[in-house]
Amino acid sequence: MALRHPEVSVEAITVVGGNVPVAQGVQNALYTVERCERAVPVHRGCAQPLTRSLVTVEEIHGPDGLGGIGLPLRDRLPLPTPASTAIQEVVDRVGPELTLVTLGPLTNIAMALLADPTLAARVGRCVVMGGTGRGPGNVTPAAEYNIWVDPEAAAIVLESGLPLTLVGWDVAWRRAVFGEAEGASLRTLGTPLAAFCVDIQRQQVAFNTAQSGRAVFTLPDPITMAVALDPAVVTESADRYVAVETTGVVSRGQTVVDHDGISGRPSNCRVVFDADRDRFLDLLRAALTSSP
Repeated sequence: MALRHPEVSVEAITVVGGNVPVAQGVQNALYTVERCERAVPVHRGCAQPLTRSLVTVEEIHGPDGLGGIGLPLRDRLPLPTPASTAIQEVVDRVGPELTLVTLGPLTNIAMALLADPTLAARVGRCVVMGGTGRGPGNVTPAAEYNIWVDPEAAAIVLESGLPLTLVGWDVAWRRAVFGEAEGASLRTLGTPLAAFCVDIQRQQVAFNTAQSGRAVFTLPDPITMAVALDPAVVTESADRYVAVETTGVVSRGQTVVDHDGISGRPSNCRVVFDADRDRFLDLLRAALTSSP
């Protein structure tokens, strides 16, 4: 969506270990850049969370993270600059005009902030797909995957002073779920990118069908990107103090949102509670049908 947006310059893509190992994620990012017919720097980032072992979720996204549909996802090379260094360089170059969008665990961002804490004050906006504003998680009853897999990194980011907007799993589950008819509607756009968008959800549909009996796929990353591209996608939000549980057993990775100011702490992010599905779909369709 960002790569195909006529008014957006994607300065860099950094990859982190998450849904799949980082090496596979790099291949997926480079392949997607090619499919979008763009030239954007791609940088390999952290292979592991800050203090924990990585837990991947190929059972949801396929062995390659893109549905396991046989795409040629090998032999592409990222740039040699590590992700955290690349983030610092982009912030130095672009400054307050930069919108940083995070769609995976926050390890790369945390590493960049640990190396240079002044980054937080020099980024214009940081939109995070992670956590939940209201409601349950998707990897445990309490936690969303991106935060759960590296809660220590998430805690660093939340306490950094970055101008954060949090788009949680609850927003995606409410406004970015696609059943068979909605998937078919995207496919009828008739472009290779539209087919790609739907085809790579194959494993997720199979997983959701087996787990819940619902043959659906969810697009949390695209709806987060929609919020970054067009803030008017947000229909309900509020400034809140949000903490991350790093030591709990059943609550590991939970984003604890202080809705009533009980902690006495000042807000550290804007939490999105709801979004305009039609406006999101307009952005998604435009990305899938735009000319290179």
